[in-house]
Amino acid sequence: LWYWILRIVTISIMFSSVAALPEVIKIGGLFETNESQQELAFRKAIEMINSDGLNLPGKKLQARTRQVPPQDSFRALKTACDFLEEGMAAIISPKSPSNVGVLQSTCDTFEIPLIQTHWSPGYKVGNTSINFYPDSRGLARAFSDFMLTHNWKSFTLIYEDNEALIRLQEILQLPSSKGIGHNIKIMLRHAKPGQDFSKMMKDLYKLNENNFVLDLPLPRVKQLFIDATKVSLMTEYQSYLLTSLDTHTENWTNIGLANISAFRLINPENEKYKKFVSEWIFSEQTAGRNIINKQPVTTEAALVYDSLLWLSHMINELDRSKQIHIKSLYCDGTQTWASGLQLVNAMKISSPEYTTGILKFDKNGTRSSFELDLVKISTKGLHKVGTWDTEIGLHLSKRGEGDEFGDVLDILKNKTLRVTTKLTAPYMSKVESEQELRGNDRYEGFCKDLLDKLASKHHFQYTIREVVDGNHGKRLDNGSWNGMIGELLRKEADIAIADLSITYEREEAVDFTMPWMTLGISILFKKPDKKSPPMFSFLQPLSLEVWFYMGTAYLGVSLFLFILARLSPYEWVNPHPCDTENDTVENQFTLLNCFWFTIGSIMQQGSDILPRAISTRIVASSWWFFTLIMISSYTANLAAFLTSQRMTSPITDAKDLAKQTTIQYGSVDGGSTQAFFRNSSYPIYKRMWSFMESQRPSVFTKTNGDGISRVKMGNYAFLMESTSIEYITERRCELTKIGGELDSKGYGIATPPNSPYRGLLSSGILELQETQQLHMLKQKWWKAPVQCVDDSAADSAEMGIRNVGGVFLVLGIGSCLGAILVVMEFVWKANKILERESIPRMLWNELKSTLTCRGSSRPAPKDAEDEPSVEKMPMVNMSKIEDYKFS
Repeated sequence: LWYWILRIVTISIMFSSVAALPEVIKIGGLFETNESQQELAFRKAIEMINSDGLNLPGKKLQARTRQVPPQDSFRALKTACDFLEEGMAAIISPKSPSNVGVLQSTCDTFEIPLIQTHWSPGYKVGNTSINFYPDSRGLARAFSDFMLTHNWKSFTLIYEDNEALIRLQEILQLPSSKGIGHNIKIMLRHAKPGQDFSKMMKDLYKLNENNFVLDLPLPRVKQLFIDATKVSLMTEYQSYLLTSLDTHTENWTNIGLANISAFRLINPENEKYKKFVSEWIFSEQTAGRNIINKQPVTTEAALVYDSLLWLSHMINELDRSKQIHIKSLYCDGTQTWASGLQLVNAMKISSPEYTTGILKFDKNGTRSSFELDLVKISTKGLHKVGTWDTEIGLHLSKRGEGDEFGDVLDILKNKTLRVTTKLTAPYMSKVESEQELRGNDRYEGFCKDLLDKLASKHHFQYTIREVVDGNHGKRLDNGSWNGMIGELLRKEADIAIADLSITYEREEAVDFTMPWMTLGISILFKKPDKKSPPMFSFLQPLSLEVWFYMGTAYLGVSLFLFILARLSPYEWVNPHPCDTENDTVENQFTLLNCFWFTIGSIMQQGSDILPRAISTRIVASSWWFFTLIMISSYTANLAAFLTSQRMTSPITDAKDLAKQTTIQYGSVDGGSTQAFFRNSSYPIYKRMWSFMESQRPSVFTKTNGDGISRVKMGNYAFLMESTSIEYITERRCELTKIGGELDSKGYGIATPPNSPYRGLLSSGILELQETQQLHMLKQKWWKAPVQCVDDSAADSAEMGIRNVGGVFLVLGIGSCLGAILVVMEFVWKANKILERESIPRMLWNELKSTLTCRGSSRPAPKDAEDEPSVEKMPMVNMSKIEDYKFS
């Protein structure tokens, strides 16, 4: 008996457990009048779940839908109470915040799961609410990462609903946030529903805005694009970021060349999504509705589908572990559904993957972790270019080789790039030709050849025109730019190429390619004129003091040697050694011979007079040692003095310039060099800037050519790029580069902000660098046809007459002095001859005899002192030896 009683109780418990979950489970769907697609998705999802039978085997879901007007909280509350009385397992929430607030309060009170599939302000998080729509803070982070990755310096947010300011508060806080985003400037433009965008876009065009964030319904976005096209705001220089996750549901045409990007939550490759879409299209076609787009399912509709899949699955799982009783509840009652809170908590724990990716919720029921696809929108459709998730952030996809710039090359096929330039040789200059040239053929230079190579590589056309105001580009007091930078910002040119330096200030305004040439600021100066060496430059190796001491030493040693020789008995010798009877001795060191001996030593020539005594030999040795050192030192210094006549510049570097005020210096007005000194905090450069700024008249020039002309005039140093100085000094030999480079920078090709051409041009420049073609171009345009002579080498190779003219003068004076003395000697001796002709006649005869190169020996003439008693003899011709008579 007890056995049967126990079996009956067990069977009763089993049946009561199985019967706890009804065969028909009601799901309430509260939709607003403008949510027809969400309601359709709700019904279609329940049909698919029931037909599949895997999530709730043996059970069916029943859709109970109601429509309420937006922002009608009273109707929403009444409908919610009706749902409770019918016994609902969960309720799908409408969209408007006021309706959501009423439903959330009601469901929290009675512990009924409230499922949301759209953005919610989240002023108060409900215990039984779970939102399948991505968290707005995460979405705003994705938008922020996009802007920072693409280096947006400013953007305009165009919104229609004031709730957008709450949804996008993350990007609105970028200017005040720390880090790389703090310089982003934001403008807000509110567009009223149905408002025309023409005036707004005209105003934004005048403000030169190129980046836009659009928080608008997609039909309104398309209207904005039409109005933006009218004011040239749909070119390749504009970028648009759409906040809608439903861009895949629209057909995009007539969107120009603008860069349009958006994020999507739906993964088109997901099998569940493909199945859902095919069923959707089939049912729509069965109902006689035309399907234009192949992706008709909106994100919120897909979220409804995902939410019902996950809800049905978790109801079944929870029913396996415990009894679930779904019962009717009353808004005026106090009963709650005990399993409702457990069902919501169970849905928050697991992380399944459905059509919108992995479902992962935090403890508040917010979908805080999700993944998005970054897509680029074009007339060809949507193209995935990257992904974003809450952990890694934005990751751009690597494009295949040859496809990296495919979109840009497509743009260039039907476009000719407008190139603005400034004429500065050798970068760009006019071709000197007798023939009339047209178009790009009028120009030549390094930059022209660079453009030709880039155009040949990437197959684009271009046209060159000179910048109107002749400036590189400088920010004016009103914030605008002049020169080539200004033309780029005004979209009057597509690229700017010249000797245009990449600076921080310019990069804030425009984009630059990678540098095609690196350089630095240096100093151009006129070579100092060579000083003519003095006539007696050979005296320069020794100071005047040394010369005086040497003369004193010469006189002193000569006199001292004379005295020693007179005192020493060994210096007195027999003049005729063979005549032993001769008792007369002589001393060879007469006063004149002493002077001759010392001077011969100095001249490294020696003499026939040699000392015999030890004392005189010691003095002579000391004197020889003295002359050896002095002459060696003199010779070495003389070689250095005569062969190193270098041009000495009054300045050698920037420090020398800063220290003096005699030589003026300046740069091109409005150029990067001027900005370098103006913004520098280095003390020397600050001092130089103060000097340049205070000079009147101005030391700044309009062009490099004007600066070079001032340098050639003298007493002026021109600060300019080192590469330009190299070119100038190759052709103007009177100019030179002073010191090294003061900074390091590069020349680049400038493009308007967000230009699609920058990456394409940078890749071309990189290839030209790797293949040494840029180096060959520089060799072509920098080397002068005729090289300047190296002055230092010429000075070292030869000495001019001015270097040694003094030596010739001394030799001439010495020769003249000798000639005068020989005449005096001749006259003196002739007066002593007894028989002679007139002295001029004798001198003439002797000169003729010398010129005939006769023998070097002859009879000695008879002087009057030798025979005082003999009568006066006839005059003897000294040129005829046979006429001389001797006694």
